Amino acid sequence: MTKAQVQTEDRNAWVFGFTPQAEIWNGRLAMIGFSAVILTEIFAHEGVLHFWGLL
Repeated sequence: MTKAQVQTEDRNAWVFGFTPQAEIWNGRLAMIGFSAVILTEIFAHEGVLHFWGLL
């Protein structure tokens, strides 16, 4: 049997709990959040906390 035949789980499935799928989604959402922070700082010419009025 090949590895593709053995793997029955969908790596992109939305599965709750401490699973490899949850860690993949966690990483993806963290990358989106980090990119949003960087883009906010580039276009607003100030930090995110200043942008939101927290500092």
